[in-house]
Amino acid sequence: MISLILLPVLIPFATFILLLFFRRAVAINQFFAILGALVQLVVSLLILFRVSDQGILVTQLGNWPAPYGITVVADLFSAIMLVMSGLIGLSISIYSVSGLNKNYHKGSFYPLMSVLLMGVNGAFLTGDVFNLYVWFEVLIIASFALLTLGGSKAQMYGGLKYMTINLISSMIFLAAIGLLYGKTGTLNIADLALRMRETESSGMIATTGMLFFIAFGIKAALFPFFFWLPASYHTPPVTITALFSGLMTKVGIYAMIRFFTMIFVQDQQLWQHLLLTIGGLTMVIGVLTAASQYDIRRILSFHIISQIGYMVVGLGLFTVSGVAGAIYFLAHNIITKTNTFLVAGIVNHIKGSFDLKAIGGLYRSHPFIALFMFIPMAGLAGVPPLSGFFGKLLLIIAGFEAHQWLITGVAVLVSLFTMFSMIKIWNEGFWKKQPVTAAVNNKEKVPYTMLLPVIVLALLTIILGVAAEPFINLSTRAADQLINPAEYIQAVLRRSS
Repeated sequence: MISLILLPVLIPFATFILLLFFRRAVAINQFFAILGALVQLVVSLLILFRVSDQGILVTQLGNWPAPYGITVVADLFSAIMLVMSGLIGLSISIYSVSGLNKNYHKGSFYPLMSVLLMGVNGAFLTGDVFNLYVWFEVLIIASFALLTLGGSKAQMYGGLKYMTINLISSMIFLAAIGLLYGKTGTLNIADLALRMRETESSGMIATTGMLFFIAFGIKAALFPFFFWLPASYHTPPVTITALFSGLMTKVGIYAMIRFFTMIFVQDQQLWQHLLLTIGGLTMVIGVLTAASQYDIRRILSFHIISQIGYMVVGLGLFTVSGVAGAIYFLAHNIITKTNTFLVAGIVNHIKGSFDLKAIGGLYRSHPFIALFMFIPMAGLAGVPPLSGFFGKLLLIIAGFEAHQWLITGVAVLVSLFTMFSMIKIWNEGFWKKQPVTAAVNNKEKVPYTMLLPVIVLALLTIILGVAAEPFINLSTRAADQLINPAEYIQAVLRRSS
C-alpha cells in the first residue's frame, strides 16, 4: 500500500505521464492538469490534518531504516508548505486556461508545471540532504524550461541568467553536502539534528553552514544574490511568473529555515547577526527598488525580494515566536503575492499593458477587478485585518521580545514603503484616468477562469486575517517542532531501533 505522504510526489508525476499522452488535445490536457492539482491539494490537506492530530508522518523507502535509507517525512512545516503548493498549483491550472495563449496550451506548459510541483513537493517532504539537492535540480530544470517556453529573445536572456546563477548555487550546495558528510558521516536530517547537537562548534561546521546559506540565499533571492530574479521574472507570461512568485523562492526559504533551526544550531550568535543583517538589507533594497519601477511585474518582482527579507528576519530571531511569524508570513505571502501577479495578468488582459504610465481608469471601468487587486495589495502592505497585518505584527512582537529594536524598526519602516508601492500601483493603474495618448486594448470581459482563482485567493487573504488565531497556533506549533526537534528525531530514527 502506498503511503499517504508519497502521494504529493506521485500525483504530479502521474499527471505528468498522463499529460504526455494528450499533449496536443488542449481540453483534455487542461482537464487532467486541473484534476491532478485538485487531488494534490486534497491529499495535502489530509496530510496536514493527520500530522496536526497524530504527529509527524514518516516513510522509509524500501524499508531501509534511517539513517541509511531514503526518508520521506512530513512535520507541520512540511505539511503547511504542501498545502500552499497544492493551492497555488490548482489556482495556476485554472487561471492558465484563459491566461495563456494557445501555443502554450499545445506546448509543454502543463507537463512542465507538473514536474515543477513534483520537485517542490519532493523538497518539502525529503528527510535527507542529498535528496533535497535532487529535488532542487528537478524543479530548476522544470522552471528553466517554463521560463524559456515562449522562445523570445527576452525569455532566453532571462532564462540563461536564471540557469547560470542556479547552477552556481547547485555547485555550492553540492560542495556543502560533501563537507557535511565528511564531517558527520550522515545526510539524514534527523540524524544530523541529533549529531550536530552533540558536536562542538568548529571552523569546518561554520564554513559548511555558510556554503548552505549562500546556496539557499541564491535560490531565495536574498541580498546580494537576488539580481537573477528581476532579470528573469518579467519575461514569461504572467501566469508562469505567478507560479514562480508563489513557490520558487519559497523553497529556498523553506530549506534555510529547516537547516538553521535543526542542523546548524552552533554559533547561533554569528548566524543571528548575519541573518538579521542580510534580512534587513534584503527588505530595504527590495522595497526601494520596487518603488522606483513603473512596470507592474517589475514592482511585484522586487517586492518578492523585499518580502523574503521579513521571513529571514523571523528566522534570524531564533525564537519560537520569530520562526512562527516567519512561517505565517511565508504562507500569507505565497497567497497574496501569487494573487497580485494573477490580477496583474487581468490588468494586462483588459488594457494590453503592464506599464503604469500607459494604463488607468480601471476603478471606474472594472470596479470588481479593482476590489480584487486592492485586497492582496492591502494584504502585502499589512493593512488590518488582512493576513499581512498579522504576519508583520507577529514578527514585530517577536523582534521586541528578542530585544532586536533596530531590525524591528527597519521592518516597520519597510512596511510603510511597501504601502507606498502598492498605492503607486493603485493610483496609476486604477485611480487616475486612462491616458488619452496611450494605445490600449480596453477589453471589457474577463474570463471566469481568470477570475475564480483571484477571488478564492483574495478570500483566503481575508480569512487568514479575520480568523488568524488557528493559523497562528498552527504556525507556532510548526515552529516549536523546528526549534525543539526531539519529536522529529524520534519519529524518523525510531524505525531504525
